[in-house]
Amino acid sequence: MTVAARLAELNITLPEPAKAVANYVGWVRTGNLVHISGQLSNDASGGIKGTVGDDVSPDQALAAARLCGINLLAQLSDALDGDLERVVRVVKLSGFVQAAGDFTAIPAVINGCSDLMVEVFGDKGRHARAAVGVYRLPLGFAVEVDAIIEVQ
Repeated sequence: MTVAARLAELNITLPEPAKAVANYVGWVRTGNLVHISGQLSNDASGGIKGTVGDDVSPDQALAAARLCGINLLAQLSDALDGDLERVVRVVKLSGFVQAAGDFTAIPAVINGCSDLMVEVFGDKGRHARAAVGVYRLPLGFAVEVDAIIEVQ
């Protein structure tokens, strides 16, 4: 099954890639690697903001991480001129969760993004990962994830 077919099966339409809010770019390709800047849990409705374990539930946080993954795919699609079939491997995801002081299920939150990568790319979506709880994320969003992707 193609990546486009998987996205359709998952009922995912990729949004326009988010524009940078500071002095950086959404992605950089060097050799066969695409480094994608951190993507927030943002969408057209305003996304998912807040502190996980306080005003954002674990289930909402899981959805927020999945939303970050969709935004990563939008940036990747931009980097590959729309041809996600050129993905060789999702190499690494680094996930950040704006977490309450007593919230420790950070890896479970980032599974929202990790699971999406495997759903979309199959075994090529399995990756190394970091999952980190932080005090604050940009613009108050609940989750941010960046990525390194090997491409053809």
